[in-house]
Amino acid sequence: MITLPNECYYMIFNNLWPDHGNLFLCSLVNRQWCRLIIPILWNDPEEHFTDIRLIRIFLLTLNAEEQALLIPFNITLPNHPKPLFEYINYITSINDYLYYGIRKWLYDMKYDIKYKPFITEYELENAVKCSLITMFLRTNKNLKYLHLNGILCNQLILEGLYKNNTITTITTMNLYKIDDNFKSKAIDTL
Repeated sequence: MITLPNECYYMIFNNLWPDHGNLFLCSLVNRQWCRLIIPILWNDPEEHFTDIRLIRIFLLTLNAEEQALLIPFNITLPNHPKPLFEYINYITSINDYLYYGIRKWLYDMKYDIKYKPFITEYELENAVKCSLITMFLRTNKNLKYLHLNGILCNQLILEGLYKNNTITTITTMNLYKIDDNFKSKAIDTL
C-alpha cells in the first residue's frame, strides 16, 4: 500500500474546506487525518462563533488573570476538561461574530442584570469580550485579523496587542475610552 505524504492530504482536505460537514466526517477516519483537518476547520470559524458551544470552549482556556475580569459579574465558567486540541491556535481572524456569540451565550446562560442594580448589560458583555480577546492575544500565534468593536479596552488587551506580533490588521469601530495612565505608553508603542 502506498501512503501519501501529509502535504498531499493537506492540499486535498484544504480543497474540501467550504464543506465543513464532510470535512468534519473525514476527521473521524483516523488520527492522522484528524491532526490535518482540525487546523483547517478552525482556521476561520467565522460564522460558527455564534455557536455557544465554541464560547464555552474558549472560556476553558482563560487563565486566572482573565477569569478575574469576570468575578465581579458572578459568571460561572464551564468546568469541563480542557479540549484535546488547542483550537484557539488555529484561528486567524476575530470579528463581530464572536461578539454575537458572546451575547447569545450570556442570554442562554440566563445572565440577567435586572437583579444587579449597579451592573449594566454593556459592562457584563464587555467583561466577557475583554477576557476572551485577552486570551486570544495571549495564546494565539496565528491571529492575523482582529476586529475590536465597541470594546472598552483595558490594560490587558493593550499589553496583549503590544506582545502579539502576528496581527497584521486591527479594525476598530466604537473603541471606547482607554485608561489614560496606560494609554500614552501603549498607544505610542503600538
